[in-house]
Amino acid sequence: MNRPTQAAIPRAADLENPLYYLENMETVLGWVLRHHRDLLTGGEVLHLENFFHLSVSARALLTRMVMRTGDLFRADKLAYPELESAEADALAELAANSWLDSQPVVSLDELFRLFTVAELRTGFAPLLAELGVPRSVSKGRMRALLEDRYSEARSMSEWPGMNSESVAGAGQTLVVRVCDMALFDRIRLMFFGNLRQSWSDFVLVELGHQRFEQVTFSPESRAFHRRGDVDNYLAMHHCREQLDQGVLASEVWSQLPEGTDNPWLTGRRNRLLLELGRQAERQGDRELALQAFAAGSHREARLKQLRLLERMKRFEDAWVIAQKWQATADGIVNEAEAQGMARIIKRLAVKVGASEPAAVKRPALTEWTVTLPHPGLLSVEMAVQEYLGTEEAPVVYVENTLINGLFGLLCWQVIFEPVPGAFFHPFHVGPVDLTREDFVARRQAMFDRCFDRLDDGSYRQRVLDNWDAKVGIANPFVIWPALSRELLELAMDCIPVLHLKVIFQRLLANIREHRSGFPDLIRFYPQAPDGDNRFEMIEVKGPGDRLQDHQVRWLEFFAGHGIPASVCYVRWQDGGESASAQTGVPG
Repeated sequence: MNRPTQAAIPRAADLENPLYYLENMETVLGWVLRHHRDLLTGGEVLHLENFFHLSVSARALLTRMVMRTGDLFRADKLAYPELESAEADALAELAANSWLDSQPVVSLDELFRLFTVAELRTGFAPLLAELGVPRSVSKGRMRALLEDRYSEARSMSEWPGMNSESVAGAGQTLVVRVCDMALFDRIRLMFFGNLRQSWSDFVLVELGHQRFEQVTFSPESRAFHRRGDVDNYLAMHHCREQLDQGVLASEVWSQLPEGTDNPWLTGRRNRLLLELGRQAERQGDRELALQAFAAGSHREARLKQLRLLERMKRFEDAWVIAQKWQATADGIVNEAEAQGMARIIKRLAVKVGASEPAAVKRPALTEWTVTLPHPGLLSVEMAVQEYLGTEEAPVVYVENTLINGLFGLLCWQVIFEPVPGAFFHPFHVGPVDLTREDFVARRQAMFDRCFDRLDDGSYRQRVLDNWDAKVGIANPFVIWPALSRELLELAMDCIPVLHLKVIFQRLLANIREHRSGFPDLIRFYPQAPDGDNRFEMIEVKGPGDRLQDHQVRWLEFFAGHGIPASVCYVRWQDGGESASAQTGVPG
């Protein structure tokens, strides 16, 4: 038997290898054994180590079954030409090593999933004839007729006409069940950090074309510190599955695991409580919904709790909670939440007889219009770029790439800091908690040091050093093909550091929403004298297009902080006349 060697630094398999999926599975198992051995029982460790002692064909066939849906398989349908030996031999080896049950107990539902209607009609022919049912009976009708008689699961030899001689051939195993799917789910969770991703997300993908930052893994950086953490996650996952299946929220509430001292798991529990509250409200259990919303600290739960109290006409309760939240030290960072809270407080003030809060004045946007010849195949953004750009004032199409790229390069080391629960394996584009509410709070001191570089002027060298050292490595903020060292240097020459700082601060306030919505173009004035604006951002809107909400919020932010930005509305000429500005073009 060929036992594979496990590299210290795992790598993705070459798709030219017909058994690449096995190589990737071995990478996963080896990684978990190295980094999470203490979270496995002694029996689980021995079983996984046994996997590497199986023959290549047995390991490959087991991997194929684990990757598929369910744990029950027809042996005669397992056909993989890349195996070195016959599937029957591999199945026998897996059964002998307790990876498969070759005599599984099968329920009626499982039987009907495994076999075709023709096979079932043949197997149950005598009974169907006894019941006076025609041979042309549908699969669904047949199952309904049989469910009372066959309510108990049984071995394949006990099912009428369902034995190896009548279906698969004499001496052949008919149906097998993978014995350790729960163990593979546990491994999948410890490797991916979630159960949303399937084995195919790693085992069947080509990762070799992408380069990943090498993050230092240590026991302290793991999301799971003890086996109970994994059990807690699995219990919450089961609760979420039940909610998705329509189980009553009150039943799921009784199964909800207690909170833990693990911040990463606490965040997941808050999201589960939010969903449980939503489901309870839909099911008419308003008191449980309020209890669930109040039990967690998810930001969305705040507004949902207040809106539900409004619908229940408990205005005084809602008013007290809203005032308390507004007075908390952390405040409301999310702009959408702040907007929703302001609307609720305005409505509640009327209901409780309080003074209505003063309306917040929104800054005016700079807008202008230009008429251009139709650009043909060029986009409207490219047409405006060509129209405005000069040698002295170059215009670059950047949209969301430039500001995000500058931020990602400045804060590279913080983004890839191995805080607990941020990275689970070596193939992450970025930390898995990037868009979670506590992403910044868990790294606040490190981000503060990054921003100190903006204050002391060393940010420029840090950006360029990271460009030179990291070029081509995946980063959730850096789109390498859209950037160049020259563009970064020009941007840092022209964009005042104070503008960069406030933009980065807003970006961090809500990464999920604020990574997008930046203006399409940026125009630089590298020769402008000190004190003058040396750049401006321009959002381009073609005929019939309009600003999106997240774009408006960025533009209002720029206006409120004196950052030059405007909206250019484009009209197309009827004829081929030269372009002319309709209203004041900035610059």
